Amino acid sequence: MPAHLVLEDGSTYRGYAFGDTEVSTYGEVVFNTSMTGYQEILTDPSYAGQIVVPTYPLIGNYGINRRDFESRRVQVSGFAVRDHCDAPSHPDSEMTLDEFLQAQGVLGITGIDTRAVTRKIRSHGVMMGIISVNESPELTMERLKDLPSYDDTDFVSRVTTAGAYGWDQPIPGTT
Repeated sequence: MPAHLVLEDGSTYRGYAFGDTEVSTYGEVVFNTSMTGYQEILTDPSYAGQIVVPTYPLIGNYGINRRDFESRRVQVSGFAVRDHCDAPSHPDSEMTLDEFLQAQGVLGITGIDTRAVTRKIRSHGVMMGIISVNESPELTMERLKDLPSYDDTDFVSRVTTAGAYGWDQPIPGTT
């Protein structure tokens, strides 16, 4: 299904939707240069409200397993990748990246030039963006103008637990 990422400066990157294609999503567009760890990035509370653009070109090749989560759910608002893999090859994989994003209600876009997006962000700073399907980039840009900025949202309250809790489980590999 065709999709596009529109940045607040009007830049448009066309690709294909994956994950939950019934939603559109917006957030602060940032990049990450890690070669591995995409599921940790997706579940890391520090990425709440952000559309993350990994610079590594192939994402999803080792699938998803709950053991490597940083929190109990996806924290990013969207995921923009060059290419995503639907046939992970890791014995601990529980599901594909696409299945995981679907289950978590998060829209992703694949097939975009993530290097170009990264250069844009590096040169001009982070900016808000929307990943959308089923509407024109022009309409997406108009909607983006009416959405709140990243700084107007209290993400700390969204990602913290309701109360303190103790952790008495050993960390695997440290005992």
